[in-house]
Amino acid sequence: MQHRDLVRKAIWSAIYLLFILAPLFALLAGKLPPARNFGTEFSVALGYSGLAMMGLQFGLTARFRYVTEPWGEDVIYHFHRRISLMAVALVVVHPLILIAIGSESVALPDSVWDIPWGARFAALSIGSLIVLVVTALWRKQLKIRYELWHLSHIVLALTAVFAGMLHMVGWGFYLVDPFKRALWIGMTVFWIALLLYVRLFKPLFMLRRPYRVAEVRMERGDTVTLVMRPDGHAGFRFKPGQFGWLTLWASPFRITGHPFSFSSSAEAPDGRVDMTIRNLGDFTNAVKAVAVGQRIYLDGPYGAFTIGNPTDMHVLIAGGIGITPMMSMIRTLADRGDPRPLVLLYGGKDWDTLTFRDELDTLKTRLDLKIVYVLSQPPEDWSGERGRITADVFKRHLPPAYADHEYFICGPDVMMDAIETALGEMKVPLARYHSERYSFV
Repeated sequence: MQHRDLVRKAIWSAIYLLFILAPLFALLAGKLPPARNFGTEFSVALGYSGLAMMGLQFGLTARFRYVTEPWGEDVIYHFHRRISLMAVALVVVHPLILIAIGSESVALPDSVWDIPWGARFAALSIGSLIVLVVTALWRKQLKIRYELWHLSHIVLALTAVFAGMLHMVGWGFYLVDPFKRALWIGMTVFWIALLLYVRLFKPLFMLRRPYRVAEVRMERGDTVTLVMRPDGHAGFRFKPGQFGWLTLWASPFRITGHPFSFSSSAEAPDGRVDMTIRNLGDFTNAVKAVAVGQRIYLDGPYGAFTIGNPTDMHVLIAGGIGITPMMSMIRTLADRGDPRPLVLLYGGKDWDTLTFRDELDTLKTRLDLKIVYVLSQPPEDWSGERGRITADVFKRHLPPAYADHEYFICGPDVMMDAIETALGEMKVPLARYHSERYSFV
């Protein structure tokens, strides 16, 4: 399984690089325009590369399961954010280099009406990108609702890409050749097709496969579990630890879905799927008001954060609502009668807000399960672990030969960073631990 995933990663990485570099090399084929100085040509190369990278972002967020499966959707989305910043940097540096070398192409005309339309589209593209980056990086500080931000993010990205394409055609230095112009127009059509797949064809498929809310169950820690069953179809199979995109109170054509991990067993009958959602404000605050019988839509399953590799024991490390995918794993292993030892280290604020605490105690009768609770604000009579999950906590509760265990980590980023550092200190190989960073924005 791991070897196959490595091969798929290599193939898709090569395809990604091909889509970025091939259009750039194609510009150098055939009859070339008159040579210009190095600064100008380097600037133009950066601009073309940046535009190609921007267009491919539609593919990274298209949720092609076969593409994302080797890495996991969370890794793809974090890569999308970082590579987008690189693409924006290339596009912005492009005119700055021209200004620095005193290129005539960026000289201001005598009248604003004399500005070439290719330059106008360049300004529109760069302006859209700057707004896109600012709102993406500081959405919470700017207090922009997630749904509004998501819609504006798509509009700004489309504006930036198409304005950038029109700028290239308008300037026309390399695209005078009909073949080269057709190549870039074809790439633009491909990017549009990716967007149509996500916003039209996939919703059409989901529309025919709705779910119904069968139960709304209140849990500890201001948390709600939605129990959902397929309506008129068999549903889908998922692996424990995976997640899906939930659409409530709207059709699947709605711009914004919300990602949540499945908390039910992968062996649950009748295609049943549970999602356990903590009230963190905005959308999650309204989940408890969902009515039984409500029609909803699920897009999934996604994610590579799942059990399946050979191991002597599983070590699950959860912080806060990060317990959700762990609960799916524990329930699944219990339903399968898995005999291997299982250790859950569960960090939380206090005893009363530990979600699934009561069920976890019951599951110990069905599994070789050891639970270690770590509380940051424990009661006075607490005799368990306090503070945070550290390497010392691991050494107190895990058997030796740490490198032979399989570790799964899900929780706040600060906690996950500290745990990954602790595992590194314990000489646990990187391939032996897996992290689910569930924030996509």
